[in-house]
Amino acid sequence: MEKMNAAVRYQYGDTSKISMAEVDRPTPSAGEVLVKVHYTTVNRTDCGVALGWPFVMRFFTGLFKPKHPVIGTDFAGEVLALGEGVTNFKMQDRVFGFKDEGLQTQAEYLVIKSDYNIETIPDNIDFKTAAASLEAAHYAINFLNKVEVKESQRILLNGATGGIGSVILQLLKLKGVHVTAVCNTKNINLIKSLGADKIYDYQKEDFTKSGEIFDHVIDAVGKSTFGKCKPLLLKGGTYTSSELGPYWQNIFYALYTPLFSSKKVKFPVPNDIKKSITLIKDHLVSGNFNPVIDKTYDLKDVRAAYEFVNSGQKTGNVLLRI
Repeated sequence: MEKMNAAVRYQYGDTSKISMAEVDRPTPSAGEVLVKVHYTTVNRTDCGVALGWPFVMRFFTGLFKPKHPVIGTDFAGEVLALGEGVTNFKMQDRVFGFKDEGLQTQAEYLVIKSDYNIETIPDNIDFKTAAASLEAAHYAINFLNKVEVKESQRILLNGATGGIGSVILQLLKLKGVHVTAVCNTKNINLIKSLGADKIYDYQKEDFTKSGEIFDHVIDAVGKSTFGKCKPLLLKGGTYTSSELGPYWQNIFYALYTPLFSSKKVKFPVPNDIKKSITLIKDHLVSGNFNPVIDKTYDLKDVRAAYEFVNSGQKTGNVLLRI
């Protein structure tokens, strides 16, 4: 059996559990393709899958120990082999894909079903950009699917410099809305370049005490709460967060605020990754958004990449070069 290098963890825990290992190189079965991976990202979803936290992740990845030691959720690479019956891809096709429960992508090679969450990369897009356009953009699209955005509305976006937030900002500007973005001092010029109409520097001011009123508050980093943001909302306005909340309250708020409150919580449960990738591909072709890339690590430095992402300090996306 041929071997390959891969990032692995055999137990849940902190980033010290992540290491490099030689593992068996996969072979495509019927209906699968073998992909040589060029780039993948290390993202918040990866941290959840790899480290087993929040605990709910383990219902998908293995309750007491990981089902699969190789980690990684997204990839951009090229097709090297076709399993029996594959007709929708050909050798050397450039492809990208994603699975939020883990796809064992932080490795030199992977196999994936040809009819799963995989698409060809547009001709004008390189591997690095393609890899950075998946996980965060999928969640950004699902955020906006839950919010009724109309032209000329005023929207506050907390966490505008994150992978998800930087995509949401660009997609909101396509809809002709006024976006007030929250970010740190070092990223003000970046957020201006992405189209923000007004900016709050959270290192200098508290946006929840601004006295401004918005149609929607989108918390793309989950670091605020509905309680703090409720006074900022117009009647009929919504608060949407990327996180469950300190006490997992956002799930319950999403159930009862539509019935008992004029200001509602929407919880963006992500779904239909295949549809998201198709839409991402269209946006890349048309130039509607460009993923923000912070740092690129080599695969051998995967633990350092996870430590950086887990610190909560990244801007946009962190990439692994395979």
